[in-house]
Amino acid sequence: MSGWSPEVLEVLEASGWTAGRRVGTADWRSMFEAVGIVMHEAAEAFLQEFGGLAVSIGGPGINRARESFELNPELAWGEDDRFCEWSDSLGRRLFPLGELDDGRFFLGIDEGSEIWLVETWVASFGPMPHALENLILGVMPRRIDDERR
Repeated sequence: MSGWSPEVLEVLEASGWTAGRRVGTADWRSMFEAVGIVMHEAAEAFLQEFGGLAVSIGGPGINRARESFELNPELAWGEDDRFCEWSDSLGRRLFPLGELDDGRFFLGIDEGSEIWLVETWVASFGPMPHALENLILGVMPRRIDDERR
């Protein structure tokens, strides 16, 4: 994906990302489909390019602290109820991407390539590629109020 700022590009490359990177997604697909979470096209495309990356960052960000995150769906294993409930509530199909802040939060992606922070509440980092920039640069996600539940 082109158009990354030099800072974001540096962080991604330091995490092992390269342009044209492709990793297999079949194991993640079968793992989650076994519990009723279907990998949609946006999840597959994102994970083929970024799956398996561990992004080690910290310090102050734009309007929140920069927090490390790991893009490995297996880290959200056992959280299928949470992902299914929020998918139903939001009217979007969330597929697990991994974890944020050493497992304090989970990350998911919907079929429109919007990346979500998933906990007992949800917040949007926005659509790709802005979502990844927001994660790396420390931009506060937009929290979805409980009234939508």
